[in-house]
Amino acid sequence: MSQSKKNTQPGKVSLLFFLIYFFLISLPSLLVANESDEGKFIEIKILDKVSSKTDLLKLNIGEELRFKSLLIKSLKCKNSEFDDNPEITAYIQVQDVTNKDNNEVFIFNGWTFSSSPAVNPFDHAVYDIWLTRCY
Repeated sequence: MSQSKKNTQPGKVSLLFFLIYFFLISLPSLLVANESDEGKFIEIKILDKVSSKTDLLKLNIGEELRFKSLLIKSLKCKNSEFDDNPEITAYIQVQDVTNKDNNEVFIFNGWTFSSSPAVNPFDHAVYDIWLTRCY
């Protein structure tokens, strides 16, 4: 009987194990780098269309804030990774407490962008909301 020869070489196997080990070691630092772009607070500017006055509000991520007849909650915000044209995005939910219709929970529930507030328009008869900062 003849002995069969293996197709693997010891140098290639150890290189493969080294690359896998290096990837697994560096993976947590890669994940932390992506999370560092996420903020803990957002700033929004609210325009009262009736009085033409604006208010600047700071919201903690995950906490609900009451502004006159609105309940505003930010669930997440993120700054873009590109320095040449920075983009700020935030996921917010807005409820109108004067609206007692159970079919409409939120008057706005979605992502908003600092550079393009009309992409996902916040549509309210009295107020406009703009995202200004995420930090």
